[in-house]
Amino acid sequence: MSELLDRIAHVVGPQGLLTGEDVSGRAADFMGISHVAAKAIVRPASTAELSAVMKLCHAAGQAVVPAGGYTGLVRGTVCQPDDIQISLERMRVVEAIDPIGRTMTVEAGCPVQTAQDAAAEAGLKFAVDWGARGTATIGGGISTNAGGNSVVRYGMMRDSVLGIEAVLADGTVISSMNTLLKNNAAYDLKQLFIGSEGTLGIVTRAVLKLQSAPLSTNTALLALESFDAVQALFVHVGKRLGAMLTSFEVMWASFYDRIAVGSGNHNPPLPGGHPFYVILEASGTDQDRDAELFETVLGEALEQELAVDAVIASSKAQAEQIWAIRDDVKTLALMTMPSVTFDISLPIVAMDGYVTKLEADARATFGESLRMVVFGHIGDGNLHLLLGADPFTPEMKHRIEELVYTGLIAHQGSISAEHGIGLDKREWLGITRSPEEIALMQRLKAMMDPANILNPGKVLG
Repeated sequence: MSELLDRIAHVVGPQGLLTGEDVSGRAADFMGISHVAAKAIVRPASTAELSAVMKLCHAAGQAVVPAGGYTGLVRGTVCQPDDIQISLERMRVVEAIDPIGRTMTVEAGCPVQTAQDAAAEAGLKFAVDWGARGTATIGGGISTNAGGNSVVRYGMMRDSVLGIEAVLADGTVISSMNTLLKNNAAYDLKQLFIGSEGTLGIVTRAVLKLQSAPLSTNTALLALESFDAVQALFVHVGKRLGAMLTSFEVMWASFYDRIAVGSGNHNPPLPGGHPFYVILEASGTDQDRDAELFETVLGEALEQELAVDAVIASSKAQAEQIWAIRDDVKTLALMTMPSVTFDISLPIVAMDGYVTKLEADARATFGESLRMVVFGHIGDGNLHLLLGADPFTPEMKHRIEELVYTGLIAHQGSISAEHGIGLDKREWLGITRSPEEIALMQRLKAMMDPANILNPGKVLG
């Protein structure tokens, strides 16, 4: 080992440093397609250990790449052969739960589902949720400001973070483990790290805001014949369910017919062939009353011909079967490979026109080999798309990205709704952010990481 790695090993111990095949044999993405290319993986067991490691790396000019559960989709944790990867997988502890103040203190390597389960055991709810909950980490979710399935009610990860502890490039520890809902004492420094993808500092611990656990949850799947009906249904359920509305997920036929009907992995709750499918979920405080209202609202939607078919989950298992379709992104990726994955946002009223034009332009460009799948968290303006065609080349990938991203300009949309920028979207950042915004980001980066050792090349280049 090099002298630097020897010194790091002295800090983190034999369990804290991986080299050789222990590094190259580790998958670097949730599909297991790529492998970690770093020269070492450092696994600190505490903030103090990471601080000491970063002091050594800063002095040596050593680039480091923070990594969580490898569930990101923008290559935000890709390592070069000379990089050191920082993994917080040994920092997974739920340290404390305050059931009165409704907060949870966790280490950043804690999986999202572990935090959810711990909150549930205390009769509370950690509301941030997405399909990769079992693997994705709290630190990863904070670094990308992740969203997920319940943003329409509870907001993004940012809305569930009260306090943060982070280690800067030079090893300085910024501990702002605030537990207060109201704390307006000058700059809110935690916001520097939320969504910055490990380029300004590495989050090691966090205080999370918890919610009261719902006493009722009602889930349904609906089939609709037009996007106008999707919009009308969203307005209808918003008015009738109010704050109870937890999720409003939409799957185009290109998604539902592939996954629910064609994959063989699921028993379709509704037959395929409809243009749109909506997963609707509401939660409240009275199971009998809420279930009755939920059924009434769905009945109204059918009577008004907003939906043409619907099924209400009669058990938690049935609700999980419905959600399993929406969360089966791995099967979708396998069925559409090779393709490019997109995570965009734009006004709901602009979505149908945007998707229609994009498909027409892509088909005119790539012909009948085009593969295009659309789904997303429509209630919060977030669309996910997969596009591919044959033969798939780097030039084709770039052209697909150009079609998707430049189409957002007219709608003042965003190239990243919840997945971040990483390497994949860096070229297109100017579509969403002004030159002045990007220049300010660059100044922040230069001030906080003048040697550019924190996740170099990501986000801003």
